[in-house]
Amino acid sequence: MSRETISQSISIVHPISLSHGKNAEVWDTTGKRYIDFVGGIGVLNLGHCHPAVVAAIREQATQLTHYAFNAAPHVPYIKLMERLAAFIPVDYPVSGMLTNSGAEAAENALKIVRGATGRTAVIAFDGAFHGRTLATLNLNGKVAPYKQKIGVLPGPVYHLPYPSADNGVTCAEALKAMDRLFSVEIDVNDVACFILEPVQGEGGFLALDIAFAQALRRFCDENNILLIADEIQSGFGRTGQRFAFSRLGIEPDLILLGKSIAGGVPLGAVVGRKALMDNLPKGGLGGTYSGNPIACAAALATLEVMTDEHLQAWGAQQEDLIVGRYERWRAQGLSPFLGRLTGVGAMRGIELANADGTPAPQQLTQLLSLARDAGLLLMPSGKSRHIVRLLAPLTIEPTVLEEGLDILEACLRQLTR
Repeated sequence: MSRETISQSISIVHPISLSHGKNAEVWDTTGKRYIDFVGGIGVLNLGHCHPAVVAAIREQATQLTHYAFNAAPHVPYIKLMERLAAFIPVDYPVSGMLTNSGAEAAENALKIVRGATGRTAVIAFDGAFHGRTLATLNLNGKVAPYKQKIGVLPGPVYHLPYPSADNGVTCAEALKAMDRLFSVEIDVNDVACFILEPVQGEGGFLALDIAFAQALRRFCDENNILLIADEIQSGFGRTGQRFAFSRLGIEPDLILLGKSIAGGVPLGAVVGRKALMDNLPKGGLGGTYSGNPIACAAALATLEVMTDEHLQAWGAQQEDLIVGRYERWRAQGLSPFLGRLTGVGAMRGIELANADGTPAPQQLTQLLSLARDAGLLLMPSGKSRHIVRLLAPLTIEPTVLEEGLDILEACLRQLTR
């Protein structure tokens, strides 16, 4: 099939064409089977074509395929927001709006915090990824390829080091950088919000330092600054909990949702404190496709399946198998390029590094090709594109997960300089 009509500015990780999938397996147009450790880049926590999601889509498609909620409300949107409000693990009353994507949720969150605070400055973090739309580009903590050739971006936005045991940046170092920022770069009274990922996705599955998260929450409260948690990739069970911010012992003011919210159907949301969500004028929020009935039906089915018991069991199963296998590889000296294991729960990354600890992106490129040829799809991440992120569906069968890890093990063993 020709791809001449597709923009060459879209980067393709795997040069294959997929035809269908089931749970954690996909097949290309030649009939070749792959174990999927990409999961649509974190979209398919319930796997490909989950029966409950497919059934909900089919049923809704016979009733109402679309209506713009701001023109006339429809039942799936109302039901989903009620269900989401109950699903978000915070103590305050939750309100929100549905969007078409995570990036759109981030864009709307910026409008909400500006309206609520009367301030414009945003503090984000090195290594962050919040989207490819114009305003979210400036939030991203990485220039190439997202900010190249774009010019001046909406702001003002400032960045701090992201403290994590996974990257060696300590809580003290991040707090010192924050102190410098407010001493040298910007008045704290001009800052509307901080935005952070409890576990960075594109950054390499780096888990935020808990002490820093709690210090930041206190700082925001003391200075009337809002805190946004981007749970687009880390949410909906990826870490074994509903959302990754729970492990930090904090409550964000706004939460960004997307990816696995609707079993593969495009949908996102921004939710949070009701007073914040209600502060803009009528018509300040909305969108033609936002909260499409079919997407809402898929999300409702997704939330029915994502019980705490299921999430904990799925997360523990993946964590045990991945961590156990990784520790065995390290003990065996499987590969001179096998670096750190990053992340928490079932949200894990494997770093490829040289003997001196420097990133080994060439070996990661090699690994992607070797694994694909052997029937395993992997996804890169990290500042230097040197960390494999493991995003197998939470519902993956243990035997299939083991098979995928077997392939990964064999490919790691084959890496060369």
